[in-house]
Amino acid sequence: MSLVLPSELVVDRFLPTVRAMLATRLADRGLTQQEIAAELGVTQAAVSKYVSGESGGDDRFRDHPETVATVERIADGIAGGEMDGYDALAELLALVRTLEDRGPICEIHEEEMPELRGLGCDLCVRGLDPDVRAERDVLANVRTAARTLASIPGLAAYIPNVGTNVGMALPDARDETDVAAVPGRIYAMGGRIEIPANPEFGASKHVATAVLAANAVEPAVRGAINVATDDVLLERAEAAGIDPLEFDADYEDRGKHLRERFDDRGDVPLVAYHRGAFGIEPATYVFGGTAIEAAELIESLLDDETRVDTV
Repeated sequence: MSLVLPSELVVDRFLPTVRAMLATRLADRGLTQQEIAAELGVTQAAVSKYVSGESGGDDRFRDHPETVATVERIADGIAGGEMDGYDALAELLALVRTLEDRGPICEIHEEEMPELRGLGCDLCVRGLDPDVRAERDVLANVRTAARTLASIPGLAAYIPNVGTNVGMALPDARDETDVAAVPGRIYAMGGRIEIPANPEFGASKHVATAVLAANAVEPAVRGAINVATDDVLLERAEAAGIDPLEFDADYEDRGKHLRERFDDRGDVPLVAYHRGAFGIEPATYVFGGTAIEAAELIESLLDDETRVDTV
């Protein structure tokens, strides 16, 4: 793992870019290179490079509207004698906080530390927050579950035409924004499983409805995966001691219907399915305490299975 602090990026990438921008704008306002060097705390040779465009920098900062506006404001203030170093520093610190909040600094940080991708990281903004840790754990769980699915031989035969998704809810989830899933769903292409993106919260209303219904009845159940309804899969579930629950497909409020069926049964089954309806493809939900548990259950049910025709 490469351990990179956001402050390193501020020093190495942001500060040189902003200094170059300020040097250019101060020169445009009539300041000499010596005066600019004194204002920026750098050498005259450095200012010469800044003004000549030899200093490099990162266009993500240079082209960012808030960065441009802040630099123009500081340049006007210094050139007009209305702003000193303290004022300029306050402006830049406020800008850094803005750029760390899902801005260019955050973007570059994810490039430097790929481990942060897909985690919805906002550590710079919120600090060490237990809620953030819970979100990271759920996102990581869904990501691992999706990869587990992609590794199951023959799974492509069980991917519905509308795609499959993996969902997992946060503890005490209230709505679909508290359920992480894969944006765009998971598809089968040429016999391969394609995962289009890293999981995000609120990415799937479809699987979130099932997760929330199950979680409302049994809080320990927080993960679900939808696959195509297939008699072989259902038979294997029964052989494994699972009692699949059949429900109707064409209810307008699918979540309410599922909760009622779970309540009538007295628990949340590991497998629940429907046979489809007009315009509705048959679907089976596999539940688990986590998304990984649901994926592992599917893997165990399809162990040594070959491709079969879906219903």
